[in-house]
Amino acid sequence: MNDTIPARAGRREWIALAVLALPTLLVSIDIYSLLLALPNLTADLGASSVQQLWITDIYVFMLAGFLITMGTLGDRIGRRKLLLIGAAAFGVTSVVAAYSVSPEMLIATRALLGVAGAILAPSTMSLIRTLFRDPKQMGLAIGIWGLCFSAGAVIGPVVGGALLSHFWWGSVFLLGVPAMVLLLAVGPALLPEYRDPNAGDLDLISVALSLAAVLPSIYGLKELAKNGWQGVPIVAIVIGIIFAVLFVRRQQRLENPLLDLRLFASRSFTVALIGLMFGTLLMGSIMLFVTQDLQLVEGLSPFDAGLWLLPAVLANAVSFIVSPLLARRFRPAHVIGVGLAISVSGLLVLTQTDAMSGPTTLVTGFTLVLFGAGPLVTLGIQLILASAPAEKAGSAAALNETGGQFGFAFGLAVLGSIGFAVYDSRFTPPADVPAGAADTARESLADAVVVARDLPPEQADALLASAREAFVFGLHLVSAISAVVLAVVALLIVRLLRGVAPTGTAPDDESATNDAPRSEEKRAMLGD
Repeated sequence: MNDTIPARAGRREWIALAVLALPTLLVSIDIYSLLLALPNLTADLGASSVQQLWITDIYVFMLAGFLITMGTLGDRIGRRKLLLIGAAAFGVTSVVAAYSVSPEMLIATRALLGVAGAILAPSTMSLIRTLFRDPKQMGLAIGIWGLCFSAGAVIGPVVGGALLSHFWWGSVFLLGVPAMVLLLAVGPALLPEYRDPNAGDLDLISVALSLAAVLPSIYGLKELAKNGWQGVPIVAIVIGIIFAVLFVRRQQRLENPLLDLRLFASRSFTVALIGLMFGTLLMGSIMLFVTQDLQLVEGLSPFDAGLWLLPAVLANAVSFIVSPLLARRFRPAHVIGVGLAISVSGLLVLTQTDAMSGPTTLVTGFTLVLFGAGPLVTLGIQLILASAPAEKAGSAAALNETGGQFGFAFGLAVLGSIGFAVYDSRFTPPADVPAGAADTARESLADAVVVARDLPPEQADALLASAREAFVFGLHLVSAISAVVLAVVALLIVRLLRGVAPTGTAPDDESATNDAPRSEEKRAMLGD
């Protein structure tokens, strides 16, 4: 570790955190505002339906595929160096994407943006681990970072809508460029360098195996979420699993593996990682259902839907900041458990919505969901980073990000399929609606809204009423299932992490036996 980093962070380290958090916020906004720009860029570039899918999906594929490699590469060559390389690549590629002249050019630049994004996330998290050596301060820093990332998901449509109302579609790609310039300008002076001096060379075969494991799996899960259970995506997932097994076996044999599997020897690390993956799986899917409800059931524009979600963002912000403060007095497992109980109550509120009552109940439930999610995210990430040796923080951060990508994709595939099945079974189009229109409307609520525009008013109203009721019933079932699963996750976390002491306090005898042997510094970071 850089010897200039004090035991307790001062003004310099907090300013450095701001430099790291601002790009995180703007990149998150950039990603989520793209969906608003898709119709305009499609018309301008003449993108086909297949090309539209690749424009939106290629970023996620490349991001997920390269996370493990980039997290480990930062440990090897230096986290600050890799972060600055990623910032430069993201900034330049964003400008090129904004001025793309063909769908193929935009797809290629989106792929490069995905690779650059895979550099930014784990490098940023691992540098937070380096900057904040005091466990109490590190928890608060992670809360601020997590707040910036999650807020972008909701703020994105608001900012994107405002930009697209005044500028061309490429403007959404330029949001993150000023932040990248700022990072490149002040990062060398503010951010410490850190690398593992004993990391060894990068194993290119492991890199190839990790890509072969992740890319087909993510592709298969996303296709299942879009088109249901079909042969090609299932085969892709099986191929991904096979390569994942080969990847794990190779890591077990290497002296300097791409991914050090010994990280999983820590109970705190493993439980927090799995808990966060399930949290992303459930809450990410619920967010998709809620945003669709606001726009397709309530009829709000993306901009207005974003405004209605601001209470949830504010509740999430409070939760992210308060959670690490509570963990200084109470055991992290208990704080996480109470938070997830609040999220479960919010999911149960979502089961009480209907297609005619307005968005108040929906937003109230979702606000409770996000408020309760804060402890799992902030304290879970802190446990993951603190459980790993300092020289493996990049790998640990990459595993967390990769788990989140898999959780989100798997949640959409499973819960999305459940929601669609309910919609399909409950949707009853009016008898006087033409068969072709009825069949199209049965595909999804979004398709029903499009079909209704070409129908006489009475037919359109009847068709939309049935479609919206079917969608809301699907939301109820998905929310109920999520509540049950999240309650189980909460109980397991409370049970398995009960020995982790409040942040920064002396370890319990019981907790000392729960993890693999750790250095005194790691014990202090964990507080157990």
